[in-house]
This record gives sequence, structure tokens and C-alpha cells, in this order.
Amino acid sequence: MRTEYMVRVLAGGMVLLSLALALLVSSWWLLLGAFVGVNLIQSSFTGFCPAERILSRLTGR
Repeated sequence: MRTEYMVRVLAGGMVLLSLALALLVSSWWLLLGAFVGVNLIQSSFTGFCPAERILSRLTGR
């Protein structure tokens, strides 16, 4: 799987996890989803994505 697709899966999973934790634990977990969304927007403008760098180092690409 390409790193680009892994970033999308990771971001989607984090948003879903954020929603589940907000329902089950505390509404403060919605900040995690907001952080993921802001990071996706900034990476589209700057081209810098921390998750992509981390995943590329972990997979050796």
C-alpha cells in the first residue's frame, strides 16, 4: 500500500476513533478530530504532512 493511502486510512481512523471516544468518554475527544482536520488542510497547502513522514520512515520508503 502506498504511503499516501496509508495516511488517508490513518486520518479516517483517527476521526472515527475521536467520534467514538466523544460518545463514550468525553466530548473533549472531538479536539482530536479537529486536530486531524486542521492537519489535513495545512498539509494540502504546505505539502508537509507529519503522518506521511512517520509512516514512510516506519515502512522504509
